[in-house]
Amino acid sequence: QVRLVESGGGLVQAGGSLRLSCVASGSIFNVISTGWYRQTPGKERELVANVISGITNYAESVKGRFTISSDNAKNTVSLQMNSLKPEDSAVYYCNVVVHRPTLYVYWGQGTQVTVSA
Repeated sequence: QVRLVESGGGLVQAGGSLRLSCVASGSIFNVISTGWYRQTPGKERELVANVISGITNYAESVKGRFTISSDNAKNTVSLQMNSLKPEDSAVYYCNVVVHRPTLYVYWGQGTQVTVSA
């Protein structure tokens, strides 16, 4: 079992920055990917950024503005969000996929990010 706890969400003006952090605990081994997703009411959860086998991937809408990073020693994955836009407002979820040998997907509880115009 893996437990994910996010922090760092909040209210910020457009053009501002926020840094989200996700701390993982539990059986953290055979990790396939770590990442961040976001969801707004009435829409499906969408990928923001992830790291798969050391390769980072970003949604087109956040490229050049968001940076994902991880600290394996601290079991932490972070998302630095710069130049925020109102359309970035959403609940952001941390995600970990492990191989045991089947794939297990774990989610955090989510953290709200609100960007005011």
